[in-house]
Amino acid sequence: MSETGRRGWRLVVVAVAAFAVVPVGLVAVSILTPSTEVWSFLWRTDLPDMLMTTVVLLVAVVGCTLLLGAGLAWLVGRYRFPGQRWFSWLLVLPLAVPAYVLGFVYLGLLDYPGPVQSGLRTLFGDNVWFPEVRTLPMAVLVLSLALYPYVYLLARAALTEQTAATYEAARVLGQGPLQAARRVVLPMARPSLAAGAALVAMETLTDFATVQYFNVQTVSVAVYQVWNGMYDRVAASEIASLVLLFAIAVIGLERVARGRARFHQNGGARTVDPVHLSGAKAWAATGICGLVVAVTFVVPVLQLLAWSSTATVLSSTGGLDPRYLGYLLNSLTIATLTALACATIAVLVASATRLGGGTSTRRLARLATVGYAVPGPVVAIGVLAMLAAADAALDLVGLSWGAVLVTGTLVGLLYAYIVRFLALAYTSVDASLEKVAPSITDAALTLGAAPRGVVRRVHVPLVRSGVGVALVLVAVDALKELPVVLLLRPFGFETLAIWVYQLASESRWELAGLPALTIVAVAVVPVVWLFRQTLQLASQLPPETVREGPDEHLVRGGERGQS
Repeated sequence: MSETGRRGWRLVVVAVAAFAVVPVGLVAVSILTPSTEVWSFLWRTDLPDMLMTTVVLLVAVVGCTLLLGAGLAWLVGRYRFPGQRWFSWLLVLPLAVPAYVLGFVYLGLLDYPGPVQSGLRTLFGDNVWFPEVRTLPMAVLVLSLALYPYVYLLARAALTEQTAATYEAARVLGQGPLQAARRVVLPMARPSLAAGAALVAMETLTDFATVQYFNVQTVSVAVYQVWNGMYDRVAASEIASLVLLFAIAVIGLERVARGRARFHQNGGARTVDPVHLSGAKAWAATGICGLVVAVTFVVPVLQLLAWSSTATVLSSTGGLDPRYLGYLLNSLTIATLTALACATIAVLVASATRLGGGTSTRRLARLATVGYAVPGPVVAIGVLAMLAAADAALDLVGLSWGAVLVTGTLVGLLYAYIVRFLALAYTSVDASLEKVAPSITDAALTLGAAPRGVVRRVHVPLVRSGVGVALVLVAVDALKELPVVLLLRPFGFETLAIWVYQLASESRWELAGLPALTIVAVAVVPVVWLFRQTLQLASQLPPETVREGPDEHLVRGGERGQS
């Protein structure tokens, strides 16, 4: 392919990177041009308390998720007990329950009118004591239970990759199991734990629905309150810049936590043999894992089912709320459009990095995924600022329909969704394309195929599995997304996530049950799909391979090693 052709594909990557970076850059620029009046007003009101609350919330949630996620990963990875192989995957199910859903479920259960306090008053009288529910510690607990799977998954993978040599050397030198874990295993898993902690911190920064349920005021909450209450784009951008600063600080701390340390494993080396628990210890381990799964998934799903059935029985028509199908259609529409757009752009960018070549092209491709590392409110405000600038530019040239770009259509919302979720699609597609030998692309070009033909007839068929994964992941995340759609939705456009948030904010738990249950049911699909894929892989293993569970140890020729 000629240099001109390569340059054209590089321009594709440049355009997509600019498409994703400009909204975030506009928010960043607002830091350099602060509005004195806005900051003075914010500082005189609640901003100092919001900053402190945000820091406390981040530190507490990250600490709790590290403890819970890493602890559970160690438990199911290093010990064998009844149900261990199932819990290794069931512990991921809380990812299907958005934090704002888990929050209102436990608020409905534990608040004063809820069944828990009502039952206690029935048993012990009206003066029975119960801790206050709408507090910062409760918000920390709910967010930790909802987000610990990020740490669990990465910690589980890190433990799976570690060989037995270093751990057993520590044991030979007199270290106990816990001491060896603390001084050898945890330091080697530090990069994965730091990455998991960064993901948790980003999700905590993005959240403003859950913390609002519990009367906790954070900087992200301030973005929504200023925009929804004052409709002041400048003030919202100023506060969003603070959220961006927090995100940058989180990324910086994650790099510091990783440090310059590098750890290497010998390929195919024997991994640590698991310890088989028995008696009380075995059932205690089962009980701990079962309790976590029950609290984070089983109880919320059962409660949503109960509320959904109650709301249907109590409705005047005895059937579904007529708004449900409309909101479901809106949710599916924006999720489908986002998934298709992200998958298409991901295929173009991944192919462009192969056809355009060069280290700079790959760096630009990674830069195009910056939206996933930025909190949702920042992306929303940045897109809003960009479309407002486009609106002003169109007005200057006499195109009066420019305002439609901002509020009249789904263009702004779809743009923000693509910026937010392109990383999910690109990661999946690029991983599939990496498995395709470069010689195949070169052979197609040598035989006279045009670059576009190579993409359509070679790359797309070979990355179908990656595209399928990208479509599912993006659609599910788009369906669950709340901050972006709440800030940018066109007038009258409601989704299931917005409906759940509005109903939960009004303490109408029963009516929020069905839309929340729908979101959870759809979101659980990727987890079940991954579980089934793993079981199919286990069934296809050769006869001489003994497999104990979906991701457990393999035994070949008397030597144990983890898959």
